[in-house]
Amino acid sequence: MDNFLLILAYLGIGLCLRRLRGMPGNTSEVLNAYALNVALPAVILSNVPLLTFSSALLIPTITPWLLMLLVVPLVLLLGRLLHWPRNVVGALLIVLPLGNTSYLGFPLVQSFFGTAGMPYAMVYDQLGSFLALASYAVVIAAFYSPQVATPSARAIFTRIVSFPPFLALLAGLALRGTTLPPLVEQLVATVAATLVPLVMIAVGFQISIRLARSERLTLAIALGIKLVLMPLCTFILWKALGQRGLATQIAVFQAAMPPMISAGTIAIMAGLAPRLVAGLIGIGILLSLVTLPTLYWLLSQSG
Repeated sequence: MDNFLLILAYLGIGLCLRRLRGMPGNTSEVLNAYALNVALPAVILSNVPLLTFSSALLIPTITPWLLMLLVVPLVLLLGRLLHWPRNVVGALLIVLPLGNTSYLGFPLVQSFFGTAGMPYAMVYDQLGSFLALASYAVVIAAFYSPQVATPSARAIFTRIVSFPPFLALLAGLALRGTTLPPLVEQLVATVAATLVPLVMIAVGFQISIRLARSERLTLAIALGIKLVLMPLCTFILWKALGQRGLATQIAVFQAAMPPMISAGTIAIMAGLAPRLVAGLIGIGILLSLVTLPTLYWLLSQSG
């Protein structure tokens, strides 16, 4: 719960800064640029070397990728049926599959399920969310960004290989099993710790409840998919396959996390519906104060 309160405090700081005279209008853009190019790579670099590849913990490993196979065609279908603009489709393709499975997920799993649930939560996050963030999200951002009218394969490839989070992913994989000098580890850790405060302040700075009617409907549909449909599908899938127990519960719980802050940063910096994305992150966090404890209670009742 402390992490929830901290996030609410960061959002409040951003809201207050927006009302201060003299604050530059592009404050959120500057904060997001730092987060995307400096803090996010540090987070990836500090987590990827900790990956342990094994045949164990299969359920939380494959769940986020299976959900991506569900969400991507669903967003594309809804975009066609509801005539969503291209930038909205691109934003939702980035934000919806990726949940806040580390900053919120880890402490909440620890709080609700205890230390026994943490290995499953870490595998879900590191083999799912972070790898998808540094690969899949980069491709979608490059393809849908309005800064490139008709992106070629070469342009997309160039964006990917020059994207700081992707470079951090490659570096992290190369450094697996390597011990960095203490000063370097401290530098990476302290820079990574700036990600959530700065991004949430940026979200608070630009969050708005004055959305157009079409944006409100889109936001409601998107949060319904993220907070309700994804954990429900996860539960149904593993129950149908006869899987029960803590690993399944953690997979369902992690699937229900609100949109990932870092994914929202990528979408915003790519120019993909920034006001909608900020609303999805901010309002999603607020709603999850209710949905996540409720989901935990339902899981505990289901055994």
